[in-house]
Amino acid sequence: MHKVIFDTDPGIDDAMALLFLHQHPDVDLIGITTVFGNASVETTTRNALFLKREWNIAAPVAKGDGKAFNPMRNPTDWPVMIHGHDGLGNIDVPEKIDLPLDPRPAHRFIIDTVRANPGEVTLVAVGRMSNLAFALKEAPEIAGLVKQVIIMGGAFDVPGNITPAAEANIHGDPEAADVVMTAPWKVVVVGLDVTMQTVMTRTLLDEIVEAGGARAKLLSDISQLYIDFYGRHVEDAMVVHDSCACAYLVAPELFTTRSGAIRVVAGGIADGQTIQKPDGRAFPPGNWDDLPSQHACTGINADAVLKLIAETLSRSPA
Repeated sequence: MHKVIFDTDPGIDDAMALLFLHQHPDVDLIGITTVFGNASVETTTRNALFLKREWNIAAPVAKGDGKAFNPMRNPTDWPVMIHGHDGLGNIDVPEKIDLPLDPRPAHRFIIDTVRANPGEVTLVAVGRMSNLAFALKEAPEIAGLVKQVIIMGGAFDVPGNITPAAEANIHGDPEAADVVMTAPWKVVVVGLDVTMQTVMTRTLLDEIVEAGGARAKLLSDISQLYIDFYGRHVEDAMVVHDSCACAYLVAPELFTTRSGAIRVVAGGIADGQTIQKPDGRAFPPGNWDDLPSQHACTGINADAVLKLIAETLSRSPA
């Protein structure tokens, strides 16, 4: 059983990933922490509470403070053309959800939960890495207590999706991402190299709804705007970025990875670029030396991952 804290910015593909984690039999979802990205942290937190209520999720929700790790970066622009004005596909999420938040800020929830479960907690982070970086800043020793960190973000051998160099989650807080990549814990980066190959059609989503009932129907309603947006890239389908990170958690054998130290560019025209120094390659001394070797996903069995996601989302509530 995988004990998971899901660090997220719901977000349409985040919603799919959340339902995957909630319904997979080998996952114990013990916390949801929210971060800015697909919308403001106020909106992403409201959305997390909404999904918690609608899908009867027991895990507590802890709100991030909505700030980037670098105080000079002030997030203000949200991708409403992708995720809608409400962050969940313009389904008219209520302004307020009558559920309590955990009283701790997200980064402290992470610290306390990891300390209470040493060696057992996996952090699955599918938004900006701000909460994880703030947790490391306040309590660097937790790096030795976390089981692993699985990130949806980055692009290594393919172009970015927010600039030619950078993927959006990393670009939104590159200083935080660099802190996370270089910390002495196990990191697996599930980036655009593999997620862009994992395409869910509207037909497959309809099949999931037919099997999965009301929960899957809400997910389908949320996803329609996302499919419309991705129409410029794939026909009548969507790329399921965040769910790929969750699939790696339970089925890492469906992925190919490359090991080596990873750094994130902060500033300039390559702001947010993820660069790996592959293990076994010799270079002159530089900024990748004496850092932990992390894993970047470079290959995926996309058909098998889509089958896993569909089967999990189609499960009927216990």
